[in-house]
Amino acid sequence: MSEAFLELGSRTPALSEGDNPKPKLLTLGGDHSVALPALRALNKIYGGPIAVLHFDAHLDTWHPAKYPSAWESAQSDFTHGSMFWIASNEGLILNCSSAHAGLRTRLSGDGWDDFIDDERQGFLRILSDDIDELGTKGIIDVILERIGLETPTYLSIDIDVIDPGLCPGTGTPEPGGWTSRELIKIIRGLEALNVIGADIVEVAPAYDGTGEQTALTAAQLGFEILTSWVGRGMKQVNQNRDEKAETVTKVGNLGSKKDEL
Repeated sequence: MSEAFLELGSRTPALSEGDNPKPKLLTLGGDHSVALPALRALNKIYGGPIAVLHFDAHLDTWHPAKYPSAWESAQSDFTHGSMFWIASNEGLILNCSSAHAGLRTRLSGDGWDDFIDDERQGFLRILSDDIDELGTKGIIDVILERIGLETPTYLSIDIDVIDPGLCPGTGTPEPGGWTSRELIKIIRGLEALNVIGADIVEVAPAYDGTGEQTALTAAQLGFEILTSWVGRGMKQVNQNRDEKAETVTKVGNLGSKKDEL
């Protein structure tokens, strides 16, 4: 999968005007472990570590030994709960610029080891309950302050960040999540971020309701991400055109002054 992502990311976009002509990757799934090959590819394409904005009920920065497999191997260490731990150890994640949002996870033991490991990997934790005090705008402000507007960012959305009463179609549901309306509003408020890749994962149709509300929500989130890319790109294009026009005007004015002299 790493090679597939790298090949896709190496293609020239149809529209490459602006400061960043490289393609952006949006992945739909499926198992959350797809974030690791995507980060590996984006690291090579963009030439360095990337901030991760991770919407999820769970940390997913667990050491593989926290949930060991009955068949120990390097392959069994790679799961949908350890991929960010692996990515961090490979130097793919930008330390102290990344954040989790919507957390309400259980810990693997009776201590704080999970949080200590998470902090070593440079993540800020925004809990699901924080939205009661901060509101959606407050959550947006915290994320923007943490990541900044120019930092290359990977946006990862595990659908279980939304309450299972609204999105039951996922494998590890956790009560007490955000509403789909709240998450959509937050995603819209983050358009200014420099998101270079994204995923929407852990959608499990077998567990979805008869109205397929989980799939519908995931599709809407994909639409929000794509339109935010278009919106940010158009603002950049217009800004570049305005700067070029201003430069041409200044050059023209200098020529007029020379003629007068």
